[in-house]
Amino acid sequence: MFHKEGHKIILVSFVMVLAGFLLADKFINIQWLQVLVMTILLVFLILILQFFRNPKRHTSFNENHVVSPVDGKVVVIEEVFEKEYFKDKRLQVSVFMSPLNVHVTRYPIGGNVIFSKYHPGKYLVAWHPKASEENERTTVVVENKSYGKVLYRQIAGALAKRIVNYAKQNDQATQGDDSGFIKFGSRVDLFLPLDTKIKVQLNQKVKGGESVIAETNG
Repeated sequence: MFHKEGHKIILVSFVMVLAGFLLADKFINIQWLQVLVMTILLVFLILILQFFRNPKRHTSFNENHVVSPVDGKVVVIEEVFEKEYFKDKRLQVSVFMSPLNVHVTRYPIGGNVIFSKYHPGKYLVAWHPKASEENERTTVVVENKSYGKVLYRQIAGALAKRIVNYAKQNDQATQGDDSGFIKFGSRVDLFLPLDTKIKVQLNQKVKGGESVIAETNG
């Protein structure tokens, strides 16, 4: 199953690879070179298909849990001052996505979308300390009665040139459902209440919509 954001790119890539195969078969007479070109084209197509895959995830709905919004590796767990929305101290948990990870963004909690904003910006590498404030990004805040407010931020990386955000203010979010897509790499930051109980560790691999990042102490 492939994400809808990749349908056009997959179709174009398939046509290009097919054309490349036909041209290589017709104009390249050296067998090893012909095989090499076809192999490169096939690997390219496989990478495109892998990048836009959208596997089904089985979210265990729980209003007291925050699930990971994306696949990847936990690279930041720290107390920070969140400047854009809360304007106070929060626990930040960041998940970095390599180009090989699934790049679907999912709602970390269910509830009401109370804030959604797109910011144009730079394309610093995703792990750069200033990427969260200076890169192209979207900020979304979801609120429910059990957990309160959770902010998640999609951040473009050096390769990402487009962030897709489906969350609109006053939408009803379902935990684990698609909320966006980051094309060609990056990271997502979560900003949680200070009394949150973090359930992951640095460098831990997580799955979007399934891995529990945190739970409320309430």
